[in-house]
Amino acid sequence: MQSLKRQSAFALACASAFMALLSTAPSFADVPDKETGTLNLLFEDGFFYNDDRDYTTGWLISWTTAPDDTPDWAINWARHVPFFGQSGVVRATYGLGQDIFDPTNFALKDPPPTDHPYGGFLYGQMGLAQMTDANLDQLQVELGAVGPMSVAGNVQIFVHALLGDEHPNGWHYQLRDEPGLVINDEHSWRAVTSGSFLGISFDVDPHVGGAIGNVYDYVNAGAMGRIGIHLPDDYGPLRIEPSLPGTSFFEPTGNFSAYLFSGVDGRLIARNIFLDGNTFEDSRHVDRIPYVGDFQTGIAIAMDRWRLAYTHVFRSKEFTTQQKAQQFGAVNLSVRF
Repeated sequence: MQSLKRQSAFALACASAFMALLSTAPSFADVPDKETGTLNLLFEDGFFYNDDRDYTTGWLISWTTAPDDTPDWAINWARHVPFFGQSGVVRATYGLGQDIFDPTNFALKDPPPTDHPYGGFLYGQMGLAQMTDANLDQLQVELGAVGPMSVAGNVQIFVHALLGDEHPNGWHYQLRDEPGLVINDEHSWRAVTSGSFLGISFDVDPHVGGAIGNVYDYVNAGAMGRIGIHLPDDYGPLRIEPSLPGTSFFEPTGNFSAYLFSGVDGRLIARNIFLDGNTFEDSRHVDRIPYVGDFQTGIAIAMDRWRLAYTHVFRSKEFTTQQKAQQFGAVNLSVRF
């Protein structure tokens, strides 16, 4: 019953936000001739599958510049980043996000030390994306706070009270305050592309990458495939790292596009602060599994200057005492201005 109430409230909130965007964003009839950038709203949560545990919630709001509006300093920086090429279209991204983690039974005032620790990460994000006809390079830097300064506990308690859901009682045992830094680099490429038959085509895009910092350290590799009508020129919908790479922008190839996508990503992990605990002081922690796999599948629809996507994520166990693998959903709305 509580899950149904939460899902109904979330659906109402999404509908309200969508209608608000419709009232303020350019309509199909009066869009400007010159693109200025893309606004992204991204929400990930386990309650789509009544699975409110471990990685329980993530949200991200970001703005990605149009190529003609990318600052000169960002273009110059992209030309000097290792592994980036010396040509290609460059975009800059600025964002604000938050990730929230909790144990399986958040009604307990003192959760078992073998369960996922309470934790949160509130961060600002700045990134670069450089795309050529066959390659995409993305670099992003996230700087923020882990622990009470992330206000993750306050947000979760407020939302649960708003929805009439169970009160999370164990935030006293969350990770301690610590600055958080993540530098993430991803390289994707078009390995397979098809011609178009009645507007239907497909592509396959492998990727390699990694992250370094005191929040995450890992290397990853995988691939994603898309099939649909008038595939937009992108690499799939946006996701919150660590994940398969997506893009915070898209280039329409028609007035309407729709595609199905599926992908896998494997990560070899040296550090995950939300499982290993704080870097500089003792805190709750669990025995981390050093390899994690994601499988995702979903659907994306693009209409003129809008792209709406839903992603279903299956994630393998991340620590030895985790009861079972996790599932969660991700909703991404992108609007070109």
